[in-house]
Amino acid sequence: MQRKAYGPGVAALLVALLAGCTGGSDDDGESGDAKAGDTGTTSASAQPGRYRTLPEPCGAVSHGTLDDLLPGLEEITDEGQRERVYAGDATLTYDTDRKVGCRWKVESATATDHLLVDFERVVSYDTSVSDDSRAAELYASLEEDADLPEPTADDTASGAPEPSGEAGAESSAEADKDTDTDDSADTRGAGGSDASDEPSDDASDASDDASGSASPGASSTALQPRTLDGLGDEAFLDDEPGTSGPGALQRTVTVVFRTSNVIVTIEYEEQSTTAANAPASEEMQDRARKLAAELADSLDG
Repeated sequence: MQRKAYGPGVAALLVALLAGCTGGSDDDGESGDAKAGDTGTTSASAQPGRYRTLPEPCGAVSHGTLDDLLPGLEEITDEGQRERVYAGDATLTYDTDRKVGCRWKVESATATDHLLVDFERVVSYDTSVSDDSRAAELYASLEEDADLPEPTADDTASGAPEPSGEAGAESSAEADKDTDTDDSADTRGAGGSDASDEPSDDASDASDDASGSASPGASSTALQPRTLDGLGDEAFLDDEPGTSGPGALQRTVTVVFRTSNVIVTIEYEEQSTTAANAPASEEMQDRARKLAAELADSLDG
């Protein structure tokens, strides 16, 4: 049988096809190497966050701290019921590696207290942005939403510490000296000794009013919503009292802090039954800040 002869055109076509296959293989190899190289470069500039898991939220708060935050626990005589309250109720979540939380509620004779603790682990899906940077962006949006008041010069002045030691004594002596001079001048102007020996009732009342109003003003300034130092990488506190009607007996203190790529939110709310037991801002803030410090320590540990 006579074999078929392949012409030069067919041979050239075969060579071209083989070259095309070889070229495609090389291109794919180069593309894979480039991607791998890019990944290495990106991971070096956008490191993953410190935390890969989250704590069990209902076990994150100690019984002693819950006793402080939820005074009604002491009124629960049934041991089984008290243990159920200690256990808390986990919030609904679809990914326990990303977001978890727990709620507690306790009623007492004078108030109802609510506590929420929420942990969120932030993961950046942008290879050019680190988990920490993304978490910082989310924290900044939370702080912006809180609409914290801007510190003012008056706030700084009212929060200035009193002088102490020799400087304080000298300042006090100078103030007394100035007061004595003013009193003498007033006495000479009045032309009698009665004016210098006994202050008038009006002056005494004015002094009492001034001293009585100074303390609440300083207290409200110190307890206003603000950023916090020494808690995680950054933190803020918000304090929202009720404004009218039954709401005036309600207060919610929120503390939010970020540690690396984890954002922790604490919401502490109290609803009192009577005006005499209205929630105290300072006490609630102290309790919430204490819990925040404990949670920050547990994350660092």
